[in-house]
Amino acid sequence: MTNGQSTQTDTGGGSNRLGKVLLMGSGEISASGRRMHLQMFNGLGSPVNVAILETPAGFELNSRMVAERVGQFIASRLSNFCPAVSVVPARRRDGDFSTDDPDILAPLLEANYIFLGPGSPTYLVRHLRDSLAWKHLLGRHGNGATLCLASAAAIAFGSKAMPVYEIFKAGCDPFWADGLDFFGLFGLRLAIVSHWDNHEGGANLDTSHCFIGRVRMEELRRMLDPETRVLGIDEHTGLVLDFQALRCQVMGSGGVSILGPCSMESYETGAVFPIERLGCYRLPPEVPLCGLPVGARVEQEETRPSSRVLELIQRREEARREQHFTEADALRRQVASLGFEIRDTRDGPQWRYIGGQSEG
Repeated sequence: MTNGQSTQTDTGGGSNRLGKVLLMGSGEISASGRRMHLQMFNGLGSPVNVAILETPAGFELNSRMVAERVGQFIASRLSNFCPAVSVVPARRRDGDFSTDDPDILAPLLEANYIFLGPGSPTYLVRHLRDSLAWKHLLGRHGNGATLCLASAAAIAFGSKAMPVYEIFKAGCDPFWADGLDFFGLFGLRLAIVSHWDNHEGGANLDTSHCFIGRVRMEELRRMLDPETRVLGIDEHTGLVLDFQALRCQVMGSGGVSILGPCSMESYETGAVFPIERLGCYRLPPEVPLCGLPVGARVEQEETRPSSRVLELIQRREEARREQHFTEADALRRQVASLGFEIRDTRDGPQWRYIGGQSEG
């Protein structure tokens, strides 16, 4: 049976359902980072197979060390999970360490926890876009793997990516680069900004908003189309996007900010809010199935809820929150008639395939 909350225990990817995404503002190897990794590991089952992709810092001569430091932290500080940790040295699109090299990328096919972290957002976009590594990432996430995206990687996965190095280090006028637009698969147009509350500059230099400061951030906001929302994530803070439960959760020591053209919402650690706060969420017409290991089992299409079923589950959850219980019961029956049972837990609604009439 497929459960909408529990994560696969078969690293072969047989569950064929969307994994969670953890966006971290910073602190992936800090005490707060450990707590965030721990919470995600608790939902993975066993074994825990971790793949750490070098690509974000692939331009640095010590990119291997950067990735290994994260791997060593996870292996030592979360040793009770006995995680198998692999560093994937896919550093750029061309050359000997290519993001298109299937042998180098092989550990991704067994991973149920994939980490990408600090480096350059625009470099990551250039060398990951449309690569085999990108296809593997989509495939693994579409089959239940958790993606952990910290710092530069979180920025790069948005529809627009802030070119931090170009603005803060090279002195370019503020501009947006095209991002990998991972969340566009779900109808969300996000410009993600990590290190939102950075204050390394002290009283003499505003280094908030990922080092560029508030004034330049306001200029960048005015350049965005009305459909794009800025998602600011404080340092040592994470935001979990749970595509099955249709909700987001703030973790760590700070908060997150969601900025539209004329609005701003803030959520502190521990807060849970519906995923539609980030935009008009929708399930992709087809969950990507690339990136499966050879011989991996794929469940039949009818065991996965369609976008219509997920919409009904979301509507029922909203009705329950507003104490419209008659409407909620009617929506539960409608979901059941389409082959899915809803179970309410303290972590949100869970679904289970029970069989039923076709939606056609």
